[in-house]
Amino acid sequence: MEAVVVKHNILDDLKQLTKFGLSLSVVFSSIAGYLLAVDIVDFKILLLLSIGGYCMVGASNAFNQIIERVPDAVMKRTMDRPIPTGRISVNVAMAIAVTLTLIGLTILYTINEKTALFGAISIFLYTSAYTPLKPVSPLSVFVGAIPGAIPFMLGWVAATGKFGIEPGMLFMIQFFWQFPHFWAIGWLQFDEYKKAGFNLMPTGEKNKKASKLIIIYTIFMLIVSIFPVFRITGSLYLLPVSAIIIFALGLVMLYYGVKLHKEQSNLMARKLMLSSVLYITLIQIIFVIDKFLH
Repeated sequence: MEAVVVKHNILDDLKQLTKFGLSLSVVFSSIAGYLLAVDIVDFKILLLLSIGGYCMVGASNAFNQIIERVPDAVMKRTMDRPIPTGRISVNVAMAIAVTLTLIGLTILYTINEKTALFGAISIFLYTSAYTPLKPVSPLSVFVGAIPGAIPFMLGWVAATGKFGIEPGMLFMIQFFWQFPHFWAIGWLQFDEYKKAGFNLMPTGEKNKKASKLIIIYTIFMLIVSIFPVFRITGSLYLLPVSAIIIFALGLVMLYYGVKLHKEQSNLMARKLMLSSVLYITLIQIIFVIDKFLH
């Protein structure tokens, strides 16, 4: 019986190294944040933000894969990545990561200094704090939630050159969202992560205490997401109808969180994870549509 040979081209490897899909979702968040802050869209800044943002996230992912090349080789989900398989050497990956960092920072700096600063903070925390902490402590999820929450607010900062209550609110929404999202992934990948020496569950185990924390943080996310309806968050506010829709979407996540708590099953963890991806995508779209309805 002949072995099946999977062919990879360099473009596919670069997409894997920079996590193309994830990076695009981050760029989407940044664009949403930008659109929330402006009355007239400057497509040049939008393009710079998209390219610069992709470079920064791509660089973070490349650095992450360089650092985690040994555990990546152990896990089914990651063993076919370009570095563990040897399709891209560590030196080449490092050169790509450094180049993307420099290009990304330069592009973001041309928008304004604060955008570049937050981009730099994001890449530093992701590669120098979150990634090394993953094998050490479940607190890595908390640390990783900080750079993970920057993209939504980065768009606002790119548009205004200022950091205030509005981008702070966008940061908080994406910050609290990440806990149920990543704990659901940690639940699903628990055995694989354990094999690689990682533990992302808040209690170290898949148990009722962990699922209770998932419910609590989903409630925090829900409250923060509709907070702008009270019109005390500067120029960022929601119409009541939009807040109701967002609240309903959040209840779907909460429902799966409660079901996970009751059943302690991978099926509910998967449904929670998928509903969380849908949630963060839809609420960003709703926020933008709402802004243009005011």
